Amino acid sequence: MNERIFSFAPVANARSRVLVLGTAPSVASLAQGFYYAHPRNAFWPILSKIAGREASSPEQRRALALEAGVALWDTIGSCERAGSLDSAIRSPQPNDIAALLREYPGIQAIFCNGGTAWRLYQRHFGQSIALPALALPSTSPAYTLPFDQKYALWCEAFARYGVPVSG
Repeated sequence: MNERIFSFAPVANARSRVLVLGTAPSVASLAQGFYYAHPRNAFWPILSKIAGREASSPEQRRALALEAGVALWDTIGSCERAGSLDSAIRSPQPNDIAALLREYPGIQAIFCNGGTAWRLYQRHFGQSIALPALALPSTSPAYTLPFDQKYALWCEAFARYGVPVSG
C-alpha cells in the first residue's frame, strides 16, 4: 500500500549559493526527520569531504550545509510511495521552488540529486526558472556508481558555483 509522504522544510539561508534538490525523503530520512539519512547515502560523506569536516547529527548536518552555502529541498512536496525507491513514486505534487528562490536570491544554481529529481524538476520548473540546473549522479545507495566518481562530479559542480572545496 502506498502511503502519502511529505518533504521536509527547506534548509536555506542568505549564504546559500546552490540548491540541492532530491526527489522525496527516503524511509530512513523520514524516520530521522532529515535529509539523506540512509547510512549508505553518499551525500553527507561527499559534503563532509568537500567542507573538510564531519557531521553526523541532523543539527550538525544542517549547520554544515548552511556554512558551505548549500540549500536543501526536494522537488516533490508530497507523493504516494511504498518504500524508498523513486520508481515507486505516485501522484507527485511539486514544492514551490520558485518561491524559495525568491526568498533566497543568492542561490545561483540548482543541483538535482539523481535522474528522477532531474526529470521532475524539468517537468515542473524547467521552463520557468532561469537559473542553471545540473543533473548530478544520485547519492542514493541504489545508484551504484563508485563513491570516488560521485565525489568528483559533485565536487566539480560545487566548485563551479562558489562552494569552497577543501577535500
